[in-house]
Amino acid sequence: MPGRLLRTVCTTVLAVTTTLAGTAATAAPVDEGDTSVGGLLTRLRTLYQESERAGQAYSAADEALAQQTAETRRTTAELTAARRALARGRDEAGRLARRQYQGSSALSPYLGLLLAPDPQRALDQKRLLARAARERAGVVARLQAAEKRADALATASRKALDRRQTLLAGRKKHKETAQAKLREVERLLASLSSDQLARLTSLEDAQTAGAQSQLLGSGALDGARTPSAAGAEALRFAVRQIGKPYEWGAEGPDTYDCSGLTQQAWAAAGRTLPRTSQEQWQTLPRVPLTRLRPGDLVVYFPDATHVALYLGDGLVVHAPRPGARIKVSPLAANPLLGAVRPDPAGEPLKTFVPPELPEGATDGTDEGFDGSQASAAGATEAR
Repeated sequence: MPGRLLRTVCTTVLAVTTTLAGTAATAAPVDEGDTSVGGLLTRLRTLYQESERAGQAYSAADEALAQQTAETRRTTAELTAARRALARGRDEAGRLARRQYQGSSALSPYLGLLLAPDPQRALDQKRLLARAARERAGVVARLQAAEKRADALATASRKALDRRQTLLAGRKKHKETAQAKLREVERLLASLSSDQLARLTSLEDAQTAGAQSQLLGSGALDGARTPSAAGAEALRFAVRQIGKPYEWGAEGPDTYDCSGLTQQAWAAAGRTLPRTSQEQWQTLPRVPLTRLRPGDLVVYFPDATHVALYLGDGLVVHAPRPGARIKVSPLAANPLLGAVRPDPAGEPLKTFVPPELPEGATDGTDEGFDGSQASAAGATEAR
């Protein structure tokens, strides 16, 4: 199994045994009996797309789990504090009851006031009695409030624990689904002849070259473009990661998935981004390709399952897919959905020298995870 796809599957087999995650995905129907090169490529892309959906969903579930774990800990701590306050309130109510019992007499307190020989003393006693009554009322009110708060927090704590268990179970299921998809990729590639693998690689290269040529020929990327100061910093970070392996759900520093790379690159520039490519697409301001500048995020596929950083000159830096390494690829290597800008208020630099690329920065597979035969150029024209 020589060639790029052989290297991909070998590395993927190792990756599957140590990492993974995901969610079941609904993909376009694929004819598994189609053994033509085009049919095989479509099937491989579909499997990769389903795996990438799983990976992005895993990242989202992992982030939600971390937030839920923190919420569970906070609620548990509040419940413990509320129970302690309730215990103190009960102790205080008990002391008050004992004091009242010990100070009781056969005469009514009001009768005692009437029979008091000293009027001033009677008034003082009346004030003391009123203060004692207010104190008792306050203790009772505090005790009732503490009981209600403890009950509410106990309910919230149970719900938080249930939610955490649900997230744990869902994450496990997503991981198993993704592992199954990659094992299917492994089986499919292992069944192909050397000639079929070579033709698949050639078809991938030809499709990428054609889409990139059409995109550049459209003039959408013409003109000098510079990043903002933050965008330049994000790019420098991303370029320093070139050559590091793709890994499901990884956020660095040694391995990344596609959105983990974009998130950490912009974190290095002082900007917090959502964790998944779908969230980045949904929440960040969108920009047309005609205004695309280095540092912007380029999002791919109809369901936004892949993301890259625009380097300039029609190139992107990204973590392509399992078995691949972070690299530089043509912008049109995958079907374009659109672009977003993490710092819309950032002013472009007057001058910009792109970061120097390491040797072999463009080596390896360019494609992310496609579930269809749609071309990047076609997606661009549709926009």
